[in-house]
Amino acid sequence: MPDHTLDRIEPYTLPALPFGYADLEPVMDETTLRLHHDAHHRLYIDGVNAALSRHPLWLGLTIEEVLRRLPEIPADIRDTVRNQGGGHANHQFFWKVLTPNGPGRPRGDLLAAIERDFGCLEDFKRQFETAGQRHFGSGWVFLVCRPRQAFRLEILTLPNQDSVLSLPEPAPGLLICDVWEHAYYLKYRNRRSDWLKAWWDIVHWDYIEDRLQGIREGRKQL
Repeated sequence: MPDHTLDRIEPYTLPALPFGYADLEPVMDETTLRLHHDAHHRLYIDGVNAALSRHPLWLGLTIEEVLRRLPEIPADIRDTVRNQGGGHANHQFFWKVLTPNGPGRPRGDLLAAIERDFGCLEDFKRQFETAGQRHFGSGWVFLVCRPRQAFRLEILTLPNQDSVLSLPEPAPGLLICDVWEHAYYLKYRNRRSDWLKAWWDIVHWDYIEDRLQGIREGRKQL
């Protein structure tokens, strides 16, 4: 059961974007971003709030804590929380790794870790894009860190709205790309590969490096 000593929070709300709707042009068009954030993300929030309201003791936890403890969620709402709560958590993470003004490439410890585990930045990008292209159906592509494996970096994909928070071995996320069609279809149509190549121009590398430092220092991360 949830820990009642934790600070209580209100039902989840739609977070504001850290940039304007048109700021990610031309990579992500304004119409897509408005629909993606204001409609799709909001529906996931409404869905998980409705599910958890049936078991109010779970309403006071962050979505990260809920998904880490998914096996404990009452069986009658567990699938809904996995899908709707995962959708909220994944999108909440996704908005944070995007920026119109970030550096064009990773630096410092992040770049060193990428070069250690993937050979070079271009090889990493190629493997990330390939993982996204080969992923069947809807889902997400992640770059994660494995604290139990000397903080090794790994690319993985998850279907639908599954979250790295629910994996059996800790794999905090560093980077996330949405490969659901609603993320790119208005602009790129069925060309997922074009979306995956274009999106590097809006990746917030400084934020991702800060996440890596947080994981190494033991701070809680998605």
